[in-house]
Amino acid sequence: MAIVEISVTPLGIGKMGVSEYVAGCVKLAQESGLSCQLTPMGTIIEGEIEQLFPLLQRMHESPFAAGAERVSTLIKIDDRRDRKHSMQGKVDSVMEKFK
Repeated sequence: MAIVEISVTPLGIGKMGVSEYVAGCVKLAQESGLSCQLTPMGTIIEGEIEQLFPLLQRMHESPFAAGAERVSTLIKIDDRRDRKHSMQGKVDSVMEKFK
């Protein structure tokens, strides 16, 4: 299972706020059925690579469909294959170190 962080930023929209575009991307992630978490700087999604890449492409295309003329997308992938891991497992591992 992989964990992906994606940040999709529309450019050329004529205004500073991008939340409506972000909401469109997050809706796609939620509708995918994969576990996802919205953060202040991006969206984190976990799933199999074969499920994630088509979703990431749809998320990248979403602002274009909403009228953006340019889109900048940053994707970070943690693909661990030696054992299962999850978003919560990664957080728990760090929090255990505080004890």
